[in-house]
Order: sequence, then structure tokens, then C-alpha cells
Amino acid sequence: MTAETSQTLDRGLRVLKLLADTDHGLTVTELSTKLGVNRTVVYRLLATLEQHALVRRDLGGRARVGLGVLRLGRQVHPLVREAAMPALRSLAEDIGATAHLTLVDGAEALAVAVVEPTWTDYHVAYRAGFRHPLDRGAAGKAILAARQSKSTEPGYTLTHGELEAGASGAAAALVGVTGIEGSVGVVMLADAVPERVGPRVVDAAREVADALR
Repeated sequence: MTAETSQTLDRGLRVLKLLADTDHGLTVTELSTKLGVNRTVVYRLLATLEQHALVRRDLGGRARVGLGVLRLGRQVHPLVREAAMPALRSLAEDIGATAHLTLVDGAEALAVAVVEPTWTDYHVAYRAGFRHPLDRGAAGKAILAARQSKSTEPGYTLTHGELEAGASGAAAALVGVTGIEGSVGVVMLADAVPERVGPRVVDAAREVADALR
């Protein structure tokens, strides 16, 4: 026997999923079309979700994911950090640079785990909680590149001086992890990233992705 389910709750969750899949939000009409329900139903769903801060509407009336969803999502971060730490520690010690796990948070890249090497005289200070636009820095650009690629294997992205003067970065996206969009990378004080760093970062990203599946 199929378990009894709530149609209203199902529709509300579908709204959140649809909004999470777009950077520009959706109108009531667009949501109505995608859900196959009338506009009145969509208005009621949005009003309820807004009361819980799970949805917000901009001045143009487009609905977007609200901060309440982000607060719920942050509860997942400790679990993700725990899974990623062994690979990050190994990467930081091997390369001698600060390693990090970065996840998408709205239109920004959010560092959720950072490991600094123990044996270097100096390294870049990079803290968990650091945010930056997705289109700046290796971590965000690796994620954007993965969105455009149909490959099941991550490539790596290199940058220099985009987030901090004199610092270079390398990052590879997490590939094949359902519900998580992010990257693993390193940041170092150097004019250029050594040749072996890119492939090593890709290996670390694979390790983290495997741990999260």
C-alpha cells in the first residue's frame, strides 16, 4: 500500500526545488506553468513559504529562495566538513598551502572548511565563512566551469590575485554529488601555481566527492 502523502507539502517542496535551480527567480506565472496548477494555488504556496522565510519576492515580483533555506542548509555544513577533512588535510600537507572546501551559497562561494599546512613558514590566511562572488577566485570559477561542462571528470581552474594581491589559487569542482555544488582548492602566496598542483587538487576533489556520495 502506498503511504498517504500531503499534496500541499509536495507542491511547496517542488516550488523550493524549482527556485533553487534558477539564479534569476521565477514569476507566479512561470511557477504555475511548471507545477501545472493555477496561479491562486501558487500565491498561497508562496505566501506560506514567505512566512517561514523560505521564499522571498523581489520588487519585480519574482520569487527566490529565502534566507530560511540557507539557515537550514548550514546545518548540513558540519557533516560536509567532517567528510572533507581527511582529503583537505592531506592536500594542505602535500602542497604546503591552505586547502579549502567551498560550497555555493546563493550567488556566492562560501568556504565551509579550511585546513592550513603545519610545516610551512608562512601561508595564506583563509577562514571558514569567507565569501566571494562565484565569478572571482579559483573556487568559484571552478564551480562555474563545471556547470558548463558535461564531463564526469573534474578539471581544474587557476587564478592569480583575484581575491588577494600576490595570492594564487587552484580549484576543482565536486562532480557527481547530488544536492551539493562546490569545489576543493588551495590558495598560496606565489606568482604562479606549480604544475603539479592542479592535478593534485583534482585528486582531492575526487576524494571529497567520493566521501559525500
